[in-house]
Amino acid sequence: MQTKLHLWAVTEPHRVFKDLYNLVCDPDFLAVAWDRVRANKGGRTGGVDGVTPRSIAAGARDGAFIGEVRDQLRSRAFRPLPTRERLIPKAGGRTRRLGIPTAADRLVQASLKLVLEPIFEADFKPVSHGYRPKHRAQDAIADIHFFCSKGYEWVFEADIAACFDEISHPALMGQIGRRIGDRRVLALVKAFLKSGIMTEGGRYEYTITGTPQGGILSPLLANIALTDLDRYYHRKWMMGKVDPALANMTRSNHWVRHKEPAYRLVRYADDFVILVHGSREQAEALWKDVPAVLAPTGLRLSETKTGLRHIDAGFDFLGWHIQRRRQRGSKRKYVYTYPSKKALASIVGKVRAITGDPRYATLARLLDHLNRVVRGWCNYFRHGVSARTFNYLYKYMWWRVGRWLMKRHPKLGWRKIQRRYMSGYPAHRPAEDGTLLYMPQAEVITRYRRKGSIPTPWARAAPTAW
Repeated sequence: MQTKLHLWAVTEPHRVFKDLYNLVCDPDFLAVAWDRVRANKGGRTGGVDGVTPRSIAAGARDGAFIGEVRDQLRSRAFRPLPTRERLIPKAGGRTRRLGIPTAADRLVQASLKLVLEPIFEADFKPVSHGYRPKHRAQDAIADIHFFCSKGYEWVFEADIAACFDEISHPALMGQIGRRIGDRRVLALVKAFLKSGIMTEGGRYEYTITGTPQGGILSPLLANIALTDLDRYYHRKWMMGKVDPALANMTRSNHWVRHKEPAYRLVRYADDFVILVHGSREQAEALWKDVPAVLAPTGLRLSETKTGLRHIDAGFDFLGWHIQRRRQRGSKRKYVYTYPSKKALASIVGKVRAITGDPRYATLARLLDHLNRVVRGWCNYFRHGVSARTFNYLYKYMWWRVGRWLMKRHPKLGWRKIQRRYMSGYPAHRPAEDGTLLYMPQAEVITRYRRKGSIPTPWARAAPTAW
């Protein structure tokens, strides 16, 4: 059914879907949605009613819960409850608001997403990589690396201030209404937007703007709200090749020849960069252009996180530091991607916290936890120039584990600790009961291949039966 919806949305760009509510209430959609809700890591937390999805056992009780929610949807009696507020600390002493819906609200939101996502994926542009199926942060970094290697030297690095909290509800509903004509579905989406928040202090707050971050439907709604930004710069790029006689000329060369700038937008959720092939003055025009595009959606740029930088000076994006530098032993310059200092400081802080915790009963348990955390970080950064960073990280891990052993066994000398706990391969590698300290420098570093156009999960041949 999702494949059909996606196919119709692709082949008919102006089609308005007017009968989708029955799919939201469909038992199969609700069953798949519930499986995803309960399997999610957030299934261990409850909303304002205190009921966690994983506390609802599989079997008869599971079916009864889905049936009850379905009956409420079909009778139009379903009303979402306020989301429970959870404040997450951020850098600089700030906090980020996270909304935790109830189990029933999560089920309905997941079913709504199953219906709406295939339709709106047909309208999303390839410049967006956040919260989309088959898209990764590595795809955004690969796009930036590719275009910066093709002459895009100026980088307008931008961040939207409180994106999930300030999205205009009328503007968002207007964008959804371009594709969805079923008033029951629109009313359901609006009910979630207006459901409100129960703060940690127990006070109810109305939600006039925004969609609570943490809800299953929120990332999709944020991408819909930012679609106009993607369209605007994608349209400016497509307008560059207007002369049929220039069929063999790239858009960048065409613009440069006519002394016009070329723009490429790369976005991951509410973080995005605009790459400019032109002069600094042409790039500075984005300070007025971007806010004007965002204004109708009620969004604004964060002044502290937005700036114009040259690729030779480098900039940070999604944990990476991207910079054009001269190749060692050569006069040629290339664009390199390194783990940023902030990302390294983050993993170093986690290593420090784990190895500073005296509650681990054995070294094997400490190493197991430490290895899982560091291995995930290295898997993300193994597609860049990370060899020196990985080598430094291993030395720091080794030193911290050695310090933990010294505190754990104050009566043993360092030589005895080495003989007992550091006999792994290579020499002096901490190990216990077959669990060895993970070596980041052993990770194979490979360049991530840019995919260009990423097909959706539903982009396949149409079913024979309609």
